[in-house]
Amino acid sequence: MHNKMTGLLGLLLLGTTWSALAAPPGGGKDQQRALDATLSAIVDDAAHPLASLSVLAIRHGTVSYQQQFGYRHIGATPADSLPVTPATLFRIASVSKMMTTLGLMRLVEQGKLSLDQDVGIYLGFSLRNPHFPQQPLTLRSLLSHTSSLRDAGGYSWGPEHSLRDVFTAGGDTMWDAAAAPGRYFTYANLNWGVIGTVMEKVTGERFDLLMRRLLLDPLDVRGGYNPAAFPEEDVANTATLYRKRTLDTETWQPQGPWIAQADDFHARPPSGLANYVIGSNATVFSPTGGLRISAAGLGKVMQMLLDGGRYQHQQLLQPASIALMFGRQWQLAPDASNGDSERGLYRAWGLGNQQFDAVAGQGNGLVEGASFTAVGHLGEAYGLVSAFVLDFQNKNGMVMLVGGTGSDPEQYPGTYSAMGRSEERILTALYHGAMENNQSLH
Repeated sequence: MHNKMTGLLGLLLLGTTWSALAAPPGGGKDQQRALDATLSAIVDDAAHPLASLSVLAIRHGTVSYQQQFGYRHIGATPADSLPVTPATLFRIASVSKMMTTLGLMRLVEQGKLSLDQDVGIYLGFSLRNPHFPQQPLTLRSLLSHTSSLRDAGGYSWGPEHSLRDVFTAGGDTMWDAAAAPGRYFTYANLNWGVIGTVMEKVTGERFDLLMRRLLLDPLDVRGGYNPAAFPEEDVANTATLYRKRTLDTETWQPQGPWIAQADDFHARPPSGLANYVIGSNATVFSPTGGLRISAAGLGKVMQMLLDGGRYQHQQLLQPASIALMFGRQWQLAPDASNGDSERGLYRAWGLGNQQFDAVAGQGNGLVEGASFTAVGHLGEAYGLVSAFVLDFQNKNGMVMLVGGTGSDPEQYPGTYSAMGRSEERILTALYHGAMENNQSLH
């Protein structure tokens, strides 16, 4: 998908040439150096700098490229700064929703949850839109953003709160007054706070520990949803998230210093939880955005999915569950009457994953100068920008983790999608340089 540009022109805008990425005369090493240089130039763009970048590409089921740029912690001087490593953990924002969903699908397989049960049965209290009290909320509606829950009343609370009390006090701000559950798509972070709490209720396990058991430990992946429980080396290798803007007025300053926004564990260690009641309010672990994981860890998740749910002789998910999860649950109507697409970004959704159709002009394309139809998730929070996108048919995929943005995304919008231009440049370079060609870039 591209904005009336040829693929060649698009790559020229990225600061490299098609031939340098597609058919280097020296083979894989030259190709890797060309892609390294392209991505490094994006990170170091003086007008639109990035604090850090960790990327991974998979071609035909095999990792074809992975690389890191920038710093996981930016000190007062370059000597005080710490580089990103392959093991650096990033708080991956909304890509966390898709990882949470993988854990939930394991519980569905085990018969502990049903996608179409009234979630109030699991929660132990009635959860109904007061404007449509006869219509139950289900996991299916939560996972497809058609639950009628809204973020206006908030979506994260401390351990001293319970979801039951939050919903009782929140009133109409928590709900869509015009659309019944299952009828209208509006992206809502609150859905995953409910999902995480349901998962705790049916298992009796704390959400962060449950997700380690269901997903991270079987894949031998470090990180998790609770940095206070990490070993010291993982805390030290967690990327601080940055923006070049003030904290109080939120004024962007591309020529100013990097300001820590989240996970500045060099200044303040992660705080633990006291007196948390399992099943009361899993938003404290942020099932919606709080997973810390490396690009390599996400690559393992992606390879497991592309291999039909298998990883090293373990069957984590059945192929039927993967097909169900990535099957289309909602699609934007031609007149856009059944959902808020947010400038065309959201046009189709599965269970906890976005569906990216490479159709020019629709806003949800991922790559310039190529047709890359994929499923997955994007994320953006505290300066971080992330992507986890995969093409099951060709067993291809990309992971992108940006640890901080230096310019106002509104002032640097994408040219062919609803993403920012930096994300477009990274994904396009990664696709053309590491997935279209025959050689791995190791």
